Amino acid sequence: MESVTTINGVDHQTESSTNLSTINHVDEPSTTEDNSSCDYPENSSTTKLDNDKELILKLDNLLLDDINDPEIYFHSYQSEKEMSSIMSLISGTLSEPYSIYTYRYFIHNWPDLCFLCSNQETNELIGAIVSKLDLHKKVLRRGYIAMLAINKEYRRKKIASKLVLMSVREMIKRGCDEIVLEAEVTNDAALNLYEHLGFLREKRLYRYYLNGVDAYRLKLWLK
Repeated sequence: MESVTTINGVDHQTESSTNLSTINHVDEPSTTEDNSSCDYPENSSTTKLDNDKELILKLDNLLLDDINDPEIYFHSYQSEKEMSSIMSLISGTLSEPYSIYTYRYFIHNWPDLCFLCSNQETNELIGAIVSKLDLHKKVLRRGYIAMLAINKEYRRKKIASKLVLMSVREMIKRGCDEIVLEAEVTNDAALNLYEHLGFLREKRLYRYYLNGVDAYRLKLWLK
């Protein structure tokens, strides 16, 4: 069970790309019980390390392949000064309300897994992804995408896709075994986005959100 169980995955329009599915290098995901190597991460094989390097390279290429929009720029979280802008963007986009303690739990503990997109001219925050990475059941290094929000005026620009790729790339660099998130079952746009990236629907969580809507838990197996 996640430390914060009410986190909403994403609530935005999908941004499709024919290249997104190439980051999923596992054709048939294995169960965690079969992943014996997770008990001894220091003994990871050269093949596994090579696969991670290849995947990171693919992610780099996908990020570089995106046409640079002179109107926007991507950057990582820097300081508490950005917190109010992040909270304002996410609270105005996602359906689930969060307290400042929830934001601080994720961003203060995993600041390097918070990536942002801003307007080049005004520095207005237009996109944000908030994630974490820790041990799951003392065995797996599990990544968790807690929040992803894009300003409505900037959708269809592949901003959400790029933010997810940036987060996934950083998690892989840190030895992540799998990444999970939740999304409303009615949010087809979010489901399409993540499924293009290789995430699979693992289970349905009934009445998961405060508004009574069910959620799908999605997972991306990396090992």
